Amino acid sequence: MLRLRPEDPADTGAIRRVLAVAFARPDVATPPEVRLVDELRASDAWLPALAMVAEYGGEIVGYALLTRVLVRSDEGNRRALALGPVAVAPHRQRIGLGTAAVQAALEAATELGERLVVVLGDPGYYRRFGFSRADRMGLTSPWSGLGEPWQALVLPPSITGEPPPPQGDVIFPPPWSKV
Repeated sequence: MLRLRPEDPADTGAIRRVLAVAFARPDVATPPEVRLVDELRASDAWLPALAMVAEYGGEIVGYALLTRVLVRSDEGNRRALALGPVAVAPHRQRIGLGTAAVQAALEAATELGERLVVVLGDPGYYRRFGFSRADRMGLTSPWSGLGEPWQALVLPPSITGEPPPPQGDVIFPPPWSKV
């Protein structure tokens, strides 16, 4: 039975294990994605309601994280979200748990009135959620030069007449600079 829910403080160890096995590399003891999540938890970018775990059979096997970023433009800074990391334990991959966790996080963001989510990742995977090239939406970042992997998603407005999503330079919190 699949259960999707926001992360609880007691889940930290299980989430670290999922991230460690999902992003395991032979050249590093602890993947940078594990440290990224630890550091984001301790930052102003952390939004507890948008850190989504996927439990399957009572075990945490998936994770999708949305954290705060800013979009800087001539009109000032506007809030947006960054998606990532997204992880599923290898023994539970390819059965839709990552997709379910991402969808749950995006739905929670929509309910909170968020308008824009950016991600750096596989366009073939993130397209299923509606992501498309961020540069074509007027968004830049340190990853803009990568082309298609730099993506954005405009979430539905929570009220009629809400201004369009921001355009400009996406400013990530400091932990992202270490990835």
